[in-house]
Amino acid sequence: MAAYDAGRQTREIAKTFNVSPAWARRLKQHKRERGDIIPRSGGGGQTPKVDPLQLSKLVNQKPDATLAELRESLKVDCSLWTICKALRRLKLTYKKSRSMPPSRIVPMLPSGVRSGN
Repeated sequence: MAAYDAGRQTREIAKTFNVSPAWARRLKQHKRERGDIIPRSGGGGQTPKVDPLQLSKLVNQKPDATLAELRESLKVDCSLWTICKALRRLKLTYKKSRSMPPSRIVPMLPSGVRSGN
């Protein structure tokens, strides 16, 4: 910030301190808007809104439930992404497996085309 205060240009400062010009501009913007350049903590430290034990039981009871249905059954106010992350932490995949064997009479895919697996 002393280099900015001394009147040096953003590109020159970025080159001197081996940082990107965008980062140097953001630092100057933080100083202007907040009055300091102290790093802010990111998110992530919050307690999860979804009880993993309750979610696991619910998935065992209703394995075909959608994320929205799971959220509704859990009676929590959160995003679908929160439910998805909770399922990932439990190592429960949301991808549906094929429930029927491939047809022996008619191929399901044209020849030469690979399935998505």
